[in-house]
Amino acid sequence: MFEDRHIAARLAIALMDLTSLNDDDSPAVIDNLCQQARTNQGDTAAICIYPQFIPQAKAKLASSDVQIATVVNFPSGNGQIDMIVSQTNQVIDYGADEVDLVLPYQALMQGNLDTPKAMVEQVKAACGNQVLLKVIIESGILAEAKLIQKASEIAINAGADFIKTSTGKVAVNATLSAAKTMLDVIAVINPKVGFKAAGGVRTLDDAVRYMQLGADRLGNDYLSKKTFRFGASGLLSNLLSELGQESGDLNSKY
Repeated sequence: MFEDRHIAARLAIALMDLTSLNDDDSPAVIDNLCQQARTNQGDTAAICIYPQFIPQAKAKLASSDVQIATVVNFPSGNGQIDMIVSQTNQVIDYGADEVDLVLPYQALMQGNLDTPKAMVEQVKAACGNQVLLKVIIESGILAEAKLIQKASEIAINAGADFIKTSTGKVAVNATLSAAKTMLDVIAVINPKVGFKAAGGVRTLDDAVRYMQLGADRLGNDYLSKKTFRFGASGLLSNLLSELGQESGDLNSKY
């Protein structure tokens, strides 16, 4: 399916959440990210940024279909449910189109299944049907397939629109083995739930491996921004290089 590398690269761009979640993010960094999200090879699916930058990005990308995603309970996953629901309401008021929630994965590892379930349910209630909810399970910390499976099951059954591998803030982020486990859970419980690989997807070859896995498990139509994403910061420049563009061409459509 991915023999034509140009077609594969354009598809990967369309499935990307172009991400900047760094301590030194600034308005200038976010402006540049918004410019990068719109390329001559197509727009990325979304940008993922910290909540305080949502109004700025919303204004900058108002003429596009690029969605604004942000994070809550990030990156530790240790927040109290009422505080995270309040944070979710706030980022929705700011204009977020998508919310990436960190599951209380440490509670899950300690055998507490109720807290992760309740948090996802209540954050989903705050998001409603208008705001997409992605749940980050932090698969690199969970590590064991049975824990990755359980986290995925809890998130989906509690209302997640997507399940996402990682915050990108730990030593091990997205892996193909974790992705396989998560996609298999999606296939069994609800094939309409999306999957997002985040952290460590840096090249077209990396992206193709995940896209092929998604297509093998759930069909070629699953490779849509409605159901399949990459969370990435460095991937875009590699894809554009594959397409014969230099980094200076990133913002030429803006």
